[in-house]
Amino acid sequence: MSIQSFLAPITGQTAVIDLPDAENWMQGRTLYGGASALIAYTHAIRAFTDLPPLRAAQVGFVAPVGGRVELRAEIVRQGRSVKQLRSELYQDGALALTAFFLFAQPREPNALYPTMKPSDFPPPAEESEDVMSDKGPSFLRNNFEIRRAQDVSGPGEPVVRRWARLKHREELDPISELILLGDVLPPGAMRAMQRQGPISSINWSFNLLETDPQTEDGWWVSENASQHADNGYSSERLRLWNSAGQQVIDGLQSVAIFG
Repeated sequence: MSIQSFLAPITGQTAVIDLPDAENWMQGRTLYGGASALIAYTHAIRAFTDLPPLRAAQVGFVAPVGGRVELRAEIVRQGRSVKQLRSELYQDGALALTAFFLFAQPREPNALYPTMKPSDFPPPAEESEDVMSDKGPSFLRNNFEIRRAQDVSGPGEPVVRRWARLKHREELDPISELILLGDVLPPGAMRAMQRQGPISSINWSFNLLETDPQTEDGWWVSENASQHADNGYSSERLRLWNSAGQQVIDGLQSVAIFG
């Protein structure tokens, strides 16, 4: 089933909806974080259609999200060039996800500092090894293609970098595609774990660096890098580049490390 079919019940109206094929996007007891964030975003842009480009988001993963959810959205503030929206998912009457989206019109630039292509940018995806096609969570195997984008493997520096693309991205706009992809990798702290154990995203904040991101053949380079891990938590920096090495997302995430 396509992602558009999955999102079809979202009308922009406050309502309880059933998400078709939700089991295909489950990660344990909850929907994969990128999918639940995309539900909140889709509800926001269908509830308020006259919006400038998305610039930033803050997502709180409060509780597990299942296949039946209640959707709510409201405009928090509307200025001349900026609109700020809150979009929330409720499960059985309790808050399960809260997202704060910032939409803003472009302005005449007063500061120019473009991001640089990383010096260790990987070879093209078509030259890279396929990974996780026969392992990892089912939502990942069912919906994404993942290829290696770094030489190291196993324990070591807490950085995970991969080529990633959606298997079925037809008719999905570029921003929705990035939201669905932006949280796809495990945390970089996975490489620093002393023993195997569960991991769980607590939040995700990101800035969009391009309002109309483009890439070749659907491939993006995703990277999760732990900035600090201790006391059962990791502070992660999440970045996404297109196939030419242009950074399109800069984000942060707090992850609970169990075990």
